[in-house]
Amino acid sequence: MVPSLFLAHGSPMLAIETNEYTHFLANLGQRIKPKAIVIFTAHWETEVLTISSRDDVYETIYDFYGFPDELYTVKYPAKGSTQIASILEERFENQGINVKKDSVRGLDHGSWTLLSRMYPEADIPVIQISVNPYLSANEQFKMGQSLQGLGKEDILVIGSGVTVHNLRIIKWGQTTPEPWAVEFDDWLIDKIQNRDLDSIFQYEKLAPHARMAVPRPEHFVPLLIAMGSGDSQTKAKVIHRSYEAGTLSYLCFEL
Repeated sequence: MVPSLFLAHGSPMLAIETNEYTHFLANLGQRIKPKAIVIFTAHWETEVLTISSRDDVYETIYDFYGFPDELYTVKYPAKGSTQIASILEERFENQGINVKKDSVRGLDHGSWTLLSRMYPEADIPVIQISVNPYLSANEQFKMGQSLQGLGKEDILVIGSGVTVHNLRIIKWGQTTPEPWAVEFDDWLIDKIQNRDLDSIFQYEKLAPHARMAVPRPEHFVPLLIAMGSGDSQTKAKVIHRSYEAGTLSYLCFEL
């Protein structure tokens, strides 16, 4: 059995840097050994929930610019699984969620940067799923609930996003987090660990500095989906917390 996870993918430089967070990811990959990985990435937005469905090797997508040349040579040649994609499709459709399949799109950096540090051999099938940031927080959570129990089959569900993600006010070179970013994450940790879903679903109104932390929800909704997919009888755990450039949170949960 494996848990559900919310992991911060932060900067693409995670794929080539060595730091506290990359060490954490490597250790996490050693601890959790799934037979397949289902990952919701903030960097694939669609109106209709879309599931990668293929058995061959994914292309590695470099959906960023202005980084060192070395980063554009990294490949993550994971394969997909049409069998598991069909299982996921059936689960979503049973809950009345409209689904499409995609056999062409590669892995974006919301997926491969994390996975390359956790499972560098790229020998575990990956099924990438899009997000629709315009659905309500409650709808995102219910989408995740469609996947409850996958962990008992050793299928790892990952929500890949960031809790505090405001690149417009990032503090390059700053090694300490901005107080408002810490306050937002503190609020979030409290509500998640106490399973105060009503407050979490209203985070935009209730959480301190919510507009600054989440100016656009595409990086936040993978957390809500991962929460829904987790074991409701198990208390959520913070498994990593650090910050980069003042305002970029690397808060991670086991759910």
